[in-house]
Amino acid sequence: MVISPTASWFEEKEVTSEFLLPALLKALLCHETPKGSCLESVKIAIDTGYRHIDGAFVYFNEHEVGQAIQEKIAEGRIKREDIFYCGKLWSTCHPPELVRLTLEKTLKILQLDYVDLYIIELPMAFKPGDAIYPKDENGKIIYHETDLCATWEAMEACKDAGLAKSIGVSNFNRRQLEMILNKPGLKHKPVSNQVECHPYFTQPKLLEFCRQHNIVIVGYSPLGTSRDETWVNVSSPPLMKDPVLNAIGKKYNKTAAQVALRFNIQRGVVVIPKSFNPQHIRENFQIFDFSLTEKEMKEIEALNKNVRYVELLMWRDHPEYPFSDEY
Repeated sequence: MVISPTASWFEEKEVTSEFLLPALLKALLCHETPKGSCLESVKIAIDTGYRHIDGAFVYFNEHEVGQAIQEKIAEGRIKREDIFYCGKLWSTCHPPELVRLTLEKTLKILQLDYVDLYIIELPMAFKPGDAIYPKDENGKIIYHETDLCATWEAMEACKDAGLAKSIGVSNFNRRQLEMILNKPGLKHKPVSNQVECHPYFTQPKLLEFCRQHNIVIVGYSPLGTSRDETWVNVSSPPLMKDPVLNAIGKKYNKTAAQVALRFNIQRGVVVIPKSFNPQHIRENFQIFDFSLTEKEMKEIEALNKNVRYVELLMWRDHPEYPFSDEY
């Protein structure tokens, strides 16, 4: 989670390092969590000081997130306005008439009146319906015609209705962002773009483009990701074993993970690491008592391999597959 002083900080506050705190690790795409583990992890994170929770309907644990928030409010630990919750519109819900209905379903599950940020999870639309991953007789995902501008207009309507304080996107490349930014009659531009971002994949060109348009980059997999070769590119070595990150960590008595998170924080990237380990949740928060030098930042920048862990190759034939472009 990212601690934010107000629920609408993406729009109302200057984005500085004091607000760019590490986020509670989200469940990986399509990965369910053991019953109860998300509930306890969120409560531990809130007690630790986290305030930005990154979730999604397809993580199948929003009911536990909502329960944890409500319990902490009841304890007097937090107020609703202290929490910054990010929800996501899934790919089967892109048709404009489904956007608000989907968000309202999320709000009901969370037991909240609004989300602080609502984002389009992927620029690729799938066939609408009850199936999260609609497949044909050959087991292939059934795609749906994508009209990102029409979907965005429905997102704008959700913001205007007060159901979402801010709206943004995820996994969008420059072309797709420009499509939204240049849309005739644009009312609200995306405040954020959530993408893979870590020392092995630093996204310098996309980061600069988003800076020029005041779009905050939210970096998922900031510590690398799982080594599940069924959907992850394992040609890149594990990030946490990198000798440079570990050597810098030794200097500051920090872990490689803390150094990787600090690196992105100092670049102005919001980080959302994943963990259900109480010790790791607390460690991921302890990155504000040291700073990397300019030399160390350059050393870490030089680690960039420009290779994704999360390629989503199973959908690379989708017309709006975002990773074929340079950025």
